[in-house]
Amino acid sequence: MPDKIRILIADDHALVREGIAAFLGMADEFEVVGEAADGVEAIEGFKKHKPDIVLMDISMPKLGGLEATLEIRKIDPQAKILVLTQYEDTVYIKRFFKAGVSGYLLKKAVGSDLITALRAVAAGEVYIHPSIATGMVDRYVGAEKGEPVEDPYDSLTDREKQVLKLIAEGYTHKEIADILGISVKTAVAHQTNLSEKINLHSRAALIRFAIQKGIIKIDAEDLASHNQNSSLAFSRYLY
Repeated sequence: MPDKIRILIADDHALVREGIAAFLGMADEFEVVGEAADGVEAIEGFKKHKPDIVLMDISMPKLGGLEATLEIRKIDPQAKILVLTQYEDTVYIKRFFKAGVSGYLLKKAVGSDLITALRAVAAGEVYIHPSIATGMVDRYVGAEKGEPVEDPYDSLTDREKQVLKLIAEGYTHKEIADILGISVKTAVAHQTNLSEKINLHSRAALIRFAIQKGIIKIDAEDLASHNQNSSLAFSRYLY
């Protein structure tokens, strides 16, 4: 009997994790070896369980899916990560594939799509949700030729991207330092450096930049997942 495909599920909604785990449990070829409620737990879970595939959500507390993906790929450049998300934005798709993911699947997909995606990724193939693939082709064919405009976000280091997300979520320098395992002085230095690179020097401006770039989403679902401190920070700095 062939070895099972070992899966780590990273999603901040317990019901989603439990539902996926139950669904995959009905198939003999898969084994859910761990679950993670945020990006930090996803990284630790990857180190601990060494799964064949990480099923990664995008919008999660502390470190999001992109930041977790970058860290996991540093640990193991061959790590296979399948994004499972509600977001169809091109900006997300580009950033995740640039970060090295193996697939991008929408949560509106049916169970058979998830099975197909996991099988493809496990086999070393790249999987893109059909509706996304069609849209990408349409945009490519219809795009006007011209020099691409450099995105200032791309000039940031992986650590600076992590710090930017945490700042935008309302965390203090001390909290950022604790989450990332760095000193407060280093956290401040990262904020200073990233602010210089994107030429934005207030916390409010950084939060708006993060929203515009899709680094964070402000909606009822995401606000519910933020802690009280983060929610207060949003209202304090945005208005």
